[in-house]
Amino acid sequence: MDVREAARRWADAWSQGWPTRDVERIVNLHAEQADHWASMFRPCRGRAGLRAYVAECFAEETRPAEVWFGEPQVDGDLATVEYWAVTYPSDRPLTISGCTLLRFDDAGLVTGSRDYSHAREGRLLPPATLFP
Repeated sequence: MDVREAARRWADAWSQGWPTRDVERIVNLHAEQADHWASMFRPCRGRAGLRAYVAECFAEETRPAEVWFGEPQVDGDLATVEYWAVTYPSDRPLTISGCTLLRFDDAGLVTGSRDYSHAREGRLLPPATLFP
């Protein structure tokens, strides 16, 4: 299993699935028992927990998100992927920038992930490049 390729597949699933609100496209890249920490104060336990969290977030959006993902930074079975998104939880845009730390198993499924992000009101575009 190539961790960089698995991380690219994960980023592609999010970049395609977030604007279209395709929960399953995102969730299916996680191992059944993988935990996702939406923040250090909100763990999503297993695929079911991630599914509920992602569905809840998508349900709050009033129009498709605009999303950008950087090239994964890889070390062993770990990858970090930077992202930038403009979401619409109301008629006013909200910009989110952050990174997700990912650990992969031998099949290329996420076995654990942690998300760190910041949000700011308004439609702010990403820097010219995210981490290349």
